[in-house]
Amino acid sequence: MKNTISDIAKMAGVSKATVSRVLNNSKPVSSEVRNKVMHVIEETGFKPSALARGLATKETKLIGVVIPDVANPIFSELVKGMEEEANNSGYNVLLCNTYLDQSKEMQYLQVLKDKEVDGIIFLTTHETEEQVKFFKSFSKPVVTDRKFKQMDLPSVGVNDFEASYEAVNYLINLSHSRIAMVRGPIQDQSHGSNRYLGYIKAMEDNDLEIDETRILEGDFTVKAGYEAMGKLLAVKKSPSAVFFANDLMAVGGIRCIVDSGLQVPEDISVIGFDDIPIASMFIPSLTTVKQPTFEVGIKMMEKVVHLIRGKEDEKHSVFETKLMLRNSTCKHDGS
Repeated sequence: MKNTISDIAKMAGVSKATVSRVLNNSKPVSSEVRNKVMHVIEETGFKPSALARGLATKETKLIGVVIPDVANPIFSELVKGMEEEANNSGYNVLLCNTYLDQSKEMQYLQVLKDKEVDGIIFLTTHETEEQVKFFKSFSKPVVTDRKFKQMDLPSVGVNDFEASYEAVNYLINLSHSRIAMVRGPIQDQSHGSNRYLGYIKAMEDNDLEIDETRILEGDFTVKAGYEAMGKLLAVKKSPSAVFFANDLMAVGGIRCIVDSGLQVPEDISVIGFDDIPIASMFIPSLTTVKQPTFEVGIKMMEKVVHLIRGKEDEKHSVFETKLMLRNSTCKHDGS
């Protein structure tokens, strides 16, 4: 049977608080008392649990990270950045993968609260009333990947609207006018919504027709991109270019175009969003919007640690994107 802090305190003839002070160096303890406690700890081979240390310091050194889909390279890269910064700052990451399931999202948030994590980094497909209600009752720091509409939580991310506007304008400057979009879910303040609005604004600013038959929605997976592209190829006047709301859907779209006997970019130009590792290695290499994903992950963790420690940090951090020009786009001949 394992010894507890209470057992150690009893054997050393001191209080539990004194044992905690010795273990955590939280307050001064006389050399005599410290030696007595350490002697008992060494004799018993006592190892304090993280929870026991947390009760003494009011910290568990755990930060919860909730992500939609670890299989998506964009999220795995974010987590790499978070873990590096967490390790450098003396924290551990408790990773929760929701697989785009909102009920799982809420279950994990409650688990993290019960585990008494010191803070939460929350990445979601879109904002819900349940999330807002939870965060209003949660007393620890929270950092998200976009601005919430109903509450002003600290955030780190990129300007999806401007990045998408630039990407679509690039296609327009290549003489494309029949530009389709495969967007993500477009609830308020979601990445899918802001990328879609950037597409719409670019089309409007250039007096181009917004044809609803050329706007489809996917769930950011390769399969969704393939299926959406199949539908776009079936419309009466198929697009000369397609803007996909992420790279995975763009890869699926290119596969569908090739399977249909067409060529990229000669027949249809394709642009993605994210610049995941496969984007530069795919054939043809993918023109896409590059996010500094690893650096965003580092900043997310840095921000939540600063909040935990009471340090000042800007409320909303926005990173620059870059349009990576590769082989999946070319000038349209006007046909």
